[in-house]
Amino acid sequence: METAILPSSPSQTPRYAASARLSVAPMMDWTDRHCRAFHRLLAPHARLYTEMVHANAVVLGDRERLLGFDPVEHPLALQLGGSEPQVLAQAARIGADRGYDEINLNCGCPSDRVQAGRFGACLMREPGLVADCVAAMAAAVPVPVTVKCRLGVDDEHDYDRFRAFVDTVAAAGCATFVVHARNAWLQGLSPKENREIPPLRYEWAWRLKRERPDLQVLVNGGLATRAAVQAQQAHVDGVMLGRAAYHDPYLLHLLDVECYGGEARDRAGLLRGLRPYVEGRLEQGVALKHITRHVLGLFHGQPGGRAFRQVLSEGAHREGAGWALVERALAATAQAGRAAA
Repeated sequence: METAILPSSPSQTPRYAASARLSVAPMMDWTDRHCRAFHRLLAPHARLYTEMVHANAVVLGDRERLLGFDPVEHPLALQLGGSEPQVLAQAARIGADRGYDEINLNCGCPSDRVQAGRFGACLMREPGLVADCVAAMAAAVPVPVTVKCRLGVDDEHDYDRFRAFVDTVAAAGCATFVVHARNAWLQGLSPKENREIPPLRYEWAWRLKRERPDLQVLVNGGLATRAAVQAQQAHVDGVMLGRAAYHDPYLLHLLDVECYGGEARDRAGLLRGLRPYVEGRLEQGVALKHITRHVLGLFHGQPGGRAFRQVLSEGAHREGAGWALVERALAATAQAGRAAA
């Protein structure tokens, strides 16, 4: 881990359990450390997750590249992929030693790559193996071991089977389940289609919470508005935003205020809070484009939003691009907004 580049504050290290009320899903190619630094400014209390990292890569690969994060990202969970209990235990121990607050096992990704590797959503057909993995991980680390899963795979539409999976894994030491409230189709649907086509059944997560009140149940899938999130809060312990947090990041800020209190800030002020992080990374040789690609949705649906995206998209890849480009994007946004008023 490195010295914090963003200013720290007590609100950035809340009780970890409370942070479950709102979290941001692990998303491949999106929720990297730069994205998480931005999301932490927007949502000081929410729980953040890494992209999924295979346990073998953690054990054998470049750990700083794969696992490095800024301390202000806490509370932060490491999501692992894999199905070998001892390898997962070793990877979990490495993650906990580096300071992660939670180790999460992926039992929900439906891509061909994870199926070939016998991890992700196909593990829902092997609850005993998942239990062995969780037990090994839990024995290896002092932080919570959690599971992110689907309701089932393919044409399995049996709530009792879903609950039996949860019960088996819970008995091995998992007390928190993030439920993506759809089935995963392992044949015939792409990962994108798997996020959209299988019907949502939030009531399964609600029922699980009623029947297993000692478990912490978080719901994920299709939550793209404040009203949709509010509709879940009476039934489960927390909600996990996915692509909505990325495409409309200001929604994440508003939900953090609703869940934890405080006052909403304007978009430009929030973005300017990222300047110390950006300039610190630029000094380390990170290209601006790798950071600004995550902020393009900040003015989603707002007058001037297109101008904001255009200035950043056209300029961030140029050699020597720095914070001045962000200020130009904000100025163009304000000008376009005034013209539209």
